[in-house]
Amino acid sequence: MPASALHQVALKTIPDLGLEVAIDLGPQWFARWREEDPDLEFAAARITGTVRLEKHALDILVRGNLAGRLDLACSRCLAAFAAPVEVAFDLLLVPGPAAAGPQDEELTPPDLDLDYYTGDVVDLESILREQILLLVPLKPLCAESCRGLCPQCGADLNHETCTCRTPTANSPFADLAKVKI
Repeated sequence: MPASALHQVALKTIPDLGLEVAIDLGPQWFARWREEDPDLEFAAARITGTVRLEKHALDILVRGNLAGRLDLACSRCLAAFAAPVEVAFDLLLVPGPAAAGPQDEELTPPDLDLDYYTGDVVDLESILREQILLLVPLKPLCAESCRGLCPQCGADLNHETCTCRTPTANSPFADLAKVKI
């Protein structure tokens, strides 16, 4: 059975009372994802949780809870750190989309919790990847107080002080700092 088939759920296997799937995403799962997408913003991770699937006529309600850690690089000092993450999500899967035209369509808040499935299988792999990507902060910080790197010499200002001079501003707007209002 291929690794990606582990997170495929056949619709006929979801009982009337729902199906709960244990999730344990370790280094091998993330290594495979990294091979497929080398631009991932995290080095490694460990995520566990549960996903519950419930049938409501032709719609499938997917409810999940994921928690763990992502190994990220600080956007200020570039130090590696483990960021704790946790998310609860609800997603309604409806049968395949109607043919969409080229026009733009504005999404409403309820549309953001809606997705489509086709065929007789629900692909949890893509849902899990989407939820994990949503966990990654736009600017990961090892600490709110991170001072970053010196732009001149590259010293980590969290661990050492540098002797670089602050460059004088050559901006045409520098004179505006002298204006007193």
